[in-house]
Amino acid sequence: MVRIDKNSSRAYYEQLVLGIKEDILHGVLQPGDKIPSVREMAKQLLMNPNTISKAYKVLENEKVLVTVKGKGTFVRSIEETPRDELRIQELKKDLNELVIEAHHLQISQEELLQWIKEAENNFGGPSF
Repeated sequence: MVRIDKNSSRAYYEQLVLGIKEDILHGVLQPGDKIPSVREMAKQLLMNPNTISKAYKVLENEKVLVTVKGKGTFVRSIEETPRDELRIQELKKDLNELVIEAHHLQISQEELLQWIKEAENNFGGPSF
């Protein structure tokens, strides 16, 4: 279940977005699962409904969630989600920045690859 770290420098809505994506990766949420309404989630997490709504809108724009009027908000299946080339380019940029930082911290390429493998294993994804 999603947890919000009130002491994190990351915005609450960003934590919620990442938390829902992580729940999907871990299989806590499956394609087709209904997620709590904005009000229900706000009550569970003791947060402002506007923050929850913002996170849900981000996830809808990223094609992670889909809202059906009168029925609720659901996890979209990966197969239904087209590749988002703009987000892929942003991810590559973030990865380049990570590699630069790792280099300055004297972290080897092998160590970085090991971290990626460990992260993949944390959610049971395919290994590289």
